[in-house]
Order: sequence, then structure tokens, then C-alpha cells
Amino acid sequence: MTIHWCGTGLSAVPGLRRLIEAGYPVTVWNRTVAKAEEAVGDLTKDIRAFDLDTISGLLQPGDVVVSMLPGDWHVPLAKACLAAGAEFVSSSYIAPEMRVLDEAAKEKGLAFVNECGLDPGIDHLMAHQLVDEYKASAAFDPKNHLSFLSYCGGVPKIANDFKYKFSWSPLGVLKALRSPSRSLKDYKEFKVDRPWNAITTYTAPLPTPEDFEVYPNRDSYPFMDQYHFDPNWPVKTFVRGTLRLGGWAEAWKDVFAEIETLSGPEGEARLKEMSDGFWDKNAYDEGEPDRVVLIVDLKAERDGAVAWHKTYVMDAWGDEKGTAMGRLVSIPVSLAVEAVLKGRIAPGVSAAPSEPKIVAEWMETIGGLCQHLEVVTNA
Repeated sequence: MTIHWCGTGLSAVPGLRRLIEAGYPVTVWNRTVAKAEEAVGDLTKDIRAFDLDTISGLLQPGDVVVSMLPGDWHVPLAKACLAAGAEFVSSSYIAPEMRVLDEAAKEKGLAFVNECGLDPGIDHLMAHQLVDEYKASAAFDPKNHLSFLSYCGGVPKIANDFKYKFSWSPLGVLKALRSPSRSLKDYKEFKVDRPWNAITTYTAPLPTPEDFEVYPNRDSYPFMDQYHFDPNWPVKTFVRGTLRLGGWAEAWKDVFAEIETLSGPEGEARLKEMSDGFWDKNAYDEGEPDRVVLIVDLKAERDGAVAWHKTYVMDAWGDEKGTAMGRLVSIPVSLAVEAVLKGRIAPGVSAAPSEPKIVAEWMETIGGLCQHLEVVTNA
């Protein structure tokens, strides 16, 4: 059995190092071998230049492929796993093209685990735990009205004028700003064409409460089913979104205005130009701490009064061991790899696990990666 870990970017290294240090047989693949050698060359010499055909030719039944590469590579690697009888792990959202592989993976008894990083990933674990606790509580009533929110963001620990810093190419952030979202607000579908049209202030229940700017992203609706919400429950609010420092919208208003005007090949070229400029001006300095804040909240109301309300609050920042983002994305991925190897993940295409025992185990490990992690009981 070999773990083929593809990609050694900033958010991949801690989990990769954890698996190598634990003694697993790992082959490291990266588009730039020298960068991989910088990241893990002190631990292994099994480092190769990434090439899909080469990996496909080497895969054996029982191997696991981990894709920490850009999203375009996930499905081709998963298809190579199908052909070879290998299993697959990625931190990324499940794309429709990945979902299509579910039946074939089940037929071959292969686990294809996705959405097992930070967001998506740790947020799923928190949501599953809150829903399970609520359903097991004396306050549970299928007629209760539910409100759910999940906000996550990587932000600078030391705020700059731009209210944001980049640990990788800003292009992905800029493209995400052009994406619409769908969530549930006041019992109704809430569609937004651009994030800046839905920015609100959220006060996070940290030890010292702190105001952040938040907005919905992607399509929140499918996650009601993923988090085991009964379709008959009355749901007032359900939103998964992004969290930014206070003042972010004001600092980025000119960016929003320009993005709105861009289209076609010329627009893509301008986005790339903007990305390069942001990288030059607003990348993290060597040793500068990043910060990750994640809030997952579930509230049940009965006759207008709160019957049950708990909030997961996580705050983590970079230290001498590395970035908070790197730890919180890649170490859960390494946990998923171990779970796959132990046969604890059911065959098929899936997201982060919902089984209470696995969730509890993972959350215990994740607690050691954060400076602050607690469940706040509000009712």
C-alpha cells in the first residue's frame, strides 16, 4: 500500500508530514520537485514530479491518492483510482463530475472522501455534532423552528489596511467574488449575485466578543440534507458563509466595483493582473501569523422562545510550527487518509464523516490545533 500525496502547497504540508512521521509509505508528487523537497525533504526522498499518466501507471489496489492540487485535477485522479482499485481523498467540495463517480466507487468498494479539510471539513464535523446533540436533547421537537449558520474565514492575525492577506494566489479569492450564492433567510430562499450585496455584521461569541463581516457563499441548501435535517422541520435560517475582518467591505469597495465590470478573456486577464498586484502588496511576510475563525451555530425556537442553542467557536493562529490554515486544512485530510486505510469510511463519494465516534475523535485532534475551541451553550 502506498499513499500518493499530490501537492505540497502551504495548506498541504502539516498533514503530509504527519503521515510520513507516523511511518506510512508515502510518495510525494508535486509540479515543482524543489518546492516539495523544501517542504518534506528532511523526512523523505520519495519525491517525484507530478504527472497524471505516471501516477496512473503506478497505482495498485489498496493505494490511496490524496489530491491537494487545484480543483481541475481531482476528478482525473479519482478516475485513475477507479481504474486501479485505489481510494481517493481531497479537501475540496464535491463537484458534480465527482458525484457522478459515486455508483462506480460503491460497486468497487472504494472510498472517495472529499470535503475533509477546514471549510469544507471541520465545519461539517461541528454541524454533525450539534445536530446530534440537539436531536438527543430533551428540547428536541420536530415542530421547533431552526436557525443554522456556519461562518469561516482566514484573516490576518495582525490587521492591515486591506483587512486581508494572502497565503496563496489571490486569483481564487477574486473569482469567488463573482459567484452567486443561495441560502435560506426568514423561511425564504435568499439568492445573491455578488457577495458584497449581502454583507452583514456578525458578533462572534469569542472570549472577547468580536465583530466580523460575513456573507453567504455557494449553495447552502444541499447541506441541510448532508447535516441530517429532516425535510419536515421548519427552518427559518440556514446559511454557510465567509467571514472577514471588520472594515473589509470598505477596504475592498474599489475591488468590488472593478470586478463588476469585467467579462470575457479581457476580464480574465485583468483578474490575473489584479491577483499579481495583490500578491505583491498583501502576501504574508515570513513568520507573520495568520488567523482562522470558524463559527457553527444551531438554534431551536418554540413559540418564539429559545428552546436549545449551542455554538461551536474556533480561533486559531499561526505560530512557530506553521500557519493555522495549513494545520487546519491538511491534518484533517491526514485523518481521513487513516480512516480510509482502516476501512472506517463507507464506499462511494462522500464528505467528512458524520459517525459520532469518528467525529468525536477528529474533534479531539483538532482541539490540539487551535488556541481556542469551545462549545458555547446559549440556552
